[in-house]
Amino acid sequence: MDAASNRSLISEFFCSFHSSSFRVENVEALAPRCFWDKDLFLSDSFVLGTLRNQHKLAKQMLSFSIPLIVIVIFFGLFWWSVSISTSSRLHAARSYDKIQEQVVLYLSEIGELALGPSRLRELEFCSQDFENHVPCFSARENPDSGYADRSCELEPKQNCIVPPPVKYRVPLRWPIGRDVIWFANVKMTADEVLSSGSMTKRMMMMEEEQISFRSDSSMFEGIEDYSHQIAGMIGLRNVSNFIQAGIRTILDIGCGYGSFGAHLFSKQLLTMCVANYETSGSQVQLTLERGLPAMLSSFASKQLPYPSFSFDMVHCAQCGIDWDLKDGIYLTEVDRVLRPGGYFVWMSPIADAQSFLHNKTNLKKWNAVRDFTESLCWEMLSQLDKTVVWKKTSKSSCYHSRKPRSGPPLCSKGHYVESPYYRPLENCIGGTKSSRWFPVEQRTWPSRANLNKSKLAVYGVQWEDFAEDSMKWKMAVNDYWPLMSPLIFSDHPKRPGDDDPTPPYNMLRNVLDMNAQFGGFNSALLESGKNVWVMNAVPTTGSNHLPLIVDRGFLGVLHDWCEAFPTYPRTYDMVHADGILSLEALRHRCSMLDLLSEIDRLLRPEGWVIIHDATNLIESARMLTTQLKWDARVIESDSNMDKRLLVCQKPFLKKIANS
Repeated sequence: MDAASNRSLISEFFCSFHSSSFRVENVEALAPRCFWDKDLFLSDSFVLGTLRNQHKLAKQMLSFSIPLIVIVIFFGLFWWSVSISTSSRLHAARSYDKIQEQVVLYLSEIGELALGPSRLRELEFCSQDFENHVPCFSARENPDSGYADRSCELEPKQNCIVPPPVKYRVPLRWPIGRDVIWFANVKMTADEVLSSGSMTKRMMMMEEEQISFRSDSSMFEGIEDYSHQIAGMIGLRNVSNFIQAGIRTILDIGCGYGSFGAHLFSKQLLTMCVANYETSGSQVQLTLERGLPAMLSSFASKQLPYPSFSFDMVHCAQCGIDWDLKDGIYLTEVDRVLRPGGYFVWMSPIADAQSFLHNKTNLKKWNAVRDFTESLCWEMLSQLDKTVVWKKTSKSSCYHSRKPRSGPPLCSKGHYVESPYYRPLENCIGGTKSSRWFPVEQRTWPSRANLNKSKLAVYGVQWEDFAEDSMKWKMAVNDYWPLMSPLIFSDHPKRPGDDDPTPPYNMLRNVLDMNAQFGGFNSALLESGKNVWVMNAVPTTGSNHLPLIVDRGFLGVLHDWCEAFPTYPRTYDMVHADGILSLEALRHRCSMLDLLSEIDRLLRPEGWVIIHDATNLIESARMLTTQLKWDARVIESDSNMDKRLLVCQKPFLKKIANS
């Protein structure tokens, strides 16, 4: 018995149960997609006069029959599994797993069915206090650092629609939107704009209702000169040579408001800004409003949610971290995320040799940092004014030639995790025996994005699977782009054709891919010439290919989608989710409404959502989009009849939110 036959039998069983409970005719026409079919859900048998009685009867029947159904199904599966021949056990095991997954999905849908039409009520707006609220970060502060630690355990789920600020406006498209943002879109006072801070934090000007970072200002010349200075300290002619030196991705700690990353973006360099949660004047929020990569994170007590060797350079310009404290554990975390041969750039008054003559405290701090970086096998390349550049060793043998008891020890197998998810900081050096120990100079952009068979073997990925995935996403991008048009929601829905105007190439600045797999969607967008960067999220419940993604030169993060993503509301122009509903439906830790509500929080007004998943789950999600007030349309998949595409657009609900 193959998997398709098993699926058919289970579908017929559940559909017969469904039809007998609700007196729906033509059961054969409903199988195998009887659950949450929109025509069935809105059929004449659900007329207003009998809806409440049927709903009450259904709940009573479900409460008595579900345990019996579960027992019968799993007893039958057990009897079937022990009765088959030995030669068929491997095939049977695979079929059993698929049947079990399908049963769990169907039972989930039956349970949700008991909620009835109450699921269709539109969600209310959250209070205005939530317009800049970030779940998991607002609960408490770390007493040692004074910053909010990430903690989702005590955070209650809020299934409500986060309203935009009163005077919110849709961000300007790139490239203008990278240098000019609407002041009302972020929580910030004029005093905070003009206050002192890091170098890049001061590079802005107020212009009526806008904050400007225009490239023709003298301030921009400052960041350009600073970038060229760093290049010279590395030994390069200018910042355009970063790519040739193997530098593609940069972690900017305490990034100010993203001016360093904005300048480098035009050079094909991706700069991820990380900073602490701030209730007002947030570095991360303002950087995101410019459309640039940023997320909330803290060095206070937890490891960053990135794999080892994720970045080619780590940058800290007056970022406020005391690198000499806690036995250098913060520098050890920098070493973990830095690739072999990568660079650490630090700009601080502490590094200014002239200050040593008058400030003994600075001299003590500098000596502690200098000695500790030496024990990490970093080479100090150059020191100029307040800026220092170190280069991490490319030879793992360096760690064995250190002086005894010099610096942190090498991590044991029990302490080293290649892709940690907010684990406590470890004061040990990991990854020295990793098969991913490649010096940055050996993998340059853009060739590093295309992996051959031998390189894929490092990640346990087959070439055929990788090639198939790449081809799938190249075709998908060509199909997706024309769909992001209001034409799809018209009274006569259709796929926009050749005669219809195509969306502009710069309509999206950023994309969140909730289940990035190999990063194929990111790669396909770049190959198609789209001016966009992608946050590749890898679910903690699925296969972890995040090391492969970051080694390709893309940005990525590990995340549990039953928790809030570490960013402010209205971050992304588009959210893409392939198979995420199937992946999360088996866990039952959070509901589909929880997941879609989080997507709504992350999405800016007039942003797009594209979900590709099993037909039954897509139909369920389509029902829930009415609660979120999204425009939505289900589209058949040309390549797979068991799956559908759900295309949605979040409307700008300004008038409703303010009423």
